[in-house]
Amino acid sequence: MNGWNFQNSYSSLPAHFYQRALPTPVRDPRMVFFNASLADALGFSPEPSSPAILASHFAGNSIFNGSEPIAQAYAGHQFAHFTMLGDGRAILLGEHLTPSGERFDVQLKGSGPTPYSRRGDGRAALGPMIRELIISEGMHALGIPTTRSLAVVSTGEPVYRDHSLQGAILTRIARSHIRVGTFQFAAATQRDDGLKKLADYTIDRHYPECISATTRYRDFLNAVIDRQAKLVSQWMMVGFIHGVMNTDNMSICGETIDYGPCAFMDQYHPDTVFSSIDHHGRYAYGNQPVIAQWNLARFSETLLPLLSEDRGAALTIAKEAIDRFPASFLGYWLQGMRSKLGLETENPGDLDLSNRLLSLMLKHEADYTYTFRTLSNGGSTDSPLFTDAEFIKWKQDWNQRLAEEGSTLESAQVRMLSLNPAVIPRNHLVEEALLAANESGNLSALEKLLEALKNPYAETEVNVRYREPPTRTDPDYRTFCGT
Repeated sequence: MNGWNFQNSYSSLPAHFYQRALPTPVRDPRMVFFNASLADALGFSPEPSSPAILASHFAGNSIFNGSEPIAQAYAGHQFAHFTMLGDGRAILLGEHLTPSGERFDVQLKGSGPTPYSRRGDGRAALGPMIRELIISEGMHALGIPTTRSLAVVSTGEPVYRDHSLQGAILTRIARSHIRVGTFQFAAATQRDDGLKKLADYTIDRHYPECISATTRYRDFLNAVIDRQAKLVSQWMMVGFIHGVMNTDNMSICGETIDYGPCAFMDQYHPDTVFSSIDHHGRYAYGNQPVIAQWNLARFSETLLPLLSEDRGAALTIAKEAIDRFPASFLGYWLQGMRSKLGLETENPGDLDLSNRLLSLMLKHEADYTYTFRTLSNGGSTDSPLFTDAEFIKWKQDWNQRLAEEGSTLESAQVRMLSLNPAVIPRNHLVEEALLAANESGNLSALEKLLEALKNPYAETEVNVRYREPPTRTDPDYRTFCGT
């Protein structure tokens, strides 16, 4: 069971950034899901072995050759309140180098308590691990940077939340698990020149274009801000709601990470919240850009000692960088909306054109994904949106805008079909898969959903039911963290 090409470069950081930790063995590990295509992409080719041996390794009962397991330390603002944290139920097995030289973290999530567990059990339930599998693989297929799910293993042991649940462990693949919260930890501890060492390590690993710059830390800050602006704009384009955008859940490399109370919006509304713990809508769909900027401001604060020896000058550099986020985000968002509308050029009126459509969708409680897909394929719909006089006028203006850049509606729709998904991980489909897996161990719904999500822009006879919005949206639908 080798197959990995492990390195452990994160352990080169000062020792207070992590603690050695081994997974806690489980009673009866069984494979629920193995992502063969991801394994192939990673160049992970384990020697032929039985499912039981494979499950034993992905449960942490057996340690892969070359692995030096650790739990990572970090801090974070959780709903704006700062606290010291760390991997309380996750263990980093190491970093796998692919045949092409790419580096990926391999992490077990739900593998037992660590020194950072804070009285938690360190375990995970099957439902939340399957949710992360579905959503992360769906996001990958949509072309949005994300961590990915290599395997899910049931443990044969219960975990206890408000009631007894099946235990499970997920193997997560990430370009790294360095977070805004990791930098907050470094800034809070102020030990062994840790902040500079962490920044240099992160630049070397994720931002090599900044290595030789005379203003490398300023450039690093600007690059992180730019990646986050682009990432959040991509979330907005597909109606994705992260649900818990704490600073410890923002990856420095620009991947979507930590799929807890996440979900995709059906009916368009900026105030949409699905998280059971977000009682005041802090992380609502429409707030995500503002929260991203807030998180990045916390990141910039950690870098102040590196930006300039003069604190006043450092504050000016940080503020200038953070103040550029709204324009950067808007640029990416507008670029995305133009693409969703089949536009290939820029026009000052595009912001108004986009916002008018969204306002009409809000007015008629129109399904976000279905509306853009219908515009793309010219399909008919009984939605009152499409018969509204204001929408008819908007559509005339849209066609006029296409004509002004030399496009026809037909040519625009060809482009739009590859940018407006037909299939997303809709909430009712996700819940259907979770219910079947949890209650009867039936994985058929999960497997069919994952297959449909692989080609989100295709319309086939097989994926018809996965393209349809729910007949009724549950206004009380809630998702949970799983801790």
